[in-house]
Amino acid sequence: MEREGLLHEGETVTVSEGLLPSNYYYTIDPSRAMSGNYPFNQRLESREGVVVRIEENEQGFYVTARFEE
Repeated sequence: MEREGLLHEGETVTVSEGLLPSNYYYTIDPSRAMSGNYPFNQRLESREGVVVRIEENEQGFYVTARFEE
């Protein structure tokens, strides 16, 4: 997440899935945050989760969301 305040802990979010040649990536809709790359064997099954933590460091804001799998 690039800017503070786009998401809040406890908020329910939906994600869309993107496909790269050897990985998947996820975007919290509507384009509020983007994940790193995940190998095929770590693909998310659900598309709705809850934000459990937001951390700020020198690179930006990191969002942790929990998904029921």
